[in-house]
Amino acid sequence: MSSHFRLTRAYQQAKVIEYNENDKFILFSDCHRGDNSFADDFSNNRNIYYHALNHYYENEFQYCELGDGDELWENISFNAIFNAHKNVYLLQQKFHQKQRLHLIWGNHDMVYKNPKNVAKNLATYFNPKTEKEEPLFENLKYNEAIVLRNSNTCQEIFLTHGHQADWWNYIFWKWSRFFVRVLWKPLQIMGISDPTSPAKNYKELIKVERRIKKWISDNNNLITIVGHTHRPRFPETGDIPFFNDGSCVHPRSITGIEIENNQICLIKWSVETKIDGTLQVKRSVLEGPTAITNYKIQS
Repeated sequence: MSSHFRLTRAYQQAKVIEYNENDKFILFSDCHRGDNSFADDFSNNRNIYYHALNHYYENEFQYCELGDGDELWENISFNAIFNAHKNVYLLQQKFHQKQRLHLIWGNHDMVYKNPKNVAKNLATYFNPKTEKEEPLFENLKYNEAIVLRNSNTCQEIFLTHGHQADWWNYIFWKWSRFFVRVLWKPLQIMGISDPTSPAKNYKELIKVERRIKKWISDNNNLITIVGHTHRPRFPETGDIPFFNDGSCVHPRSITGIEIENNQICLIKWSVETKIDGTLQVKRSVLEGPTAITNYKIQS
């Protein structure tokens, strides 16, 4: 089974969301929410992420998470992750209640491919105040891919995690999980990185990106947005429309992709120091905005 086949299957089976110029989307991926231990990379940016996500909720964006939201390789229990970042999940719950939450599974949360695991972990949570199980994400469904389809122009945007182009982390993800959980998590605490991860192995990163670009070229230059490699990508118009929203575990910052007014841009949220010495969480535009219609489909 080739990466081309896996990406094609994901596209053909994708959840379709119709949208128009009035709809707004924020795309984040690779949060890797953990248990707040020294191995939890997300914990460093949790406040930045929460502030950004609250901004998007208040401004009526739809939230698309392109995989690896929960770090379920290093952590066996979701309860430990939920308790460490409860405020984040309760904010995401608000998106879900407004039908503005769209989740994709990646290699680190691939167990969510099974609806039973989604229901088991995410449908309810135990509230220690009431001493009862209470709703969290009822009837939540994870997808391998999502297609955003413009209801006026029929132009499509393909969203997926991107590990379909990484055979080791797709086919042998259980082996990868075993090595990370048993070997690399303890070593990560000591500062040693996992060499199997394309986010930390430049040669693997290039290979994954090359395979995805080849698939895009073979599919009429379909606009494609992924995560997985943690490297933000924003093409010039006329280039292969391969986008990457980066990750939420950059040092002291998170990156994502916004879609608004049928335009797309790459953004960063970071902590910056003001002149008076106080800190602020600031949004900045790294690339764009560019009209989505500028990325032409090949005839």
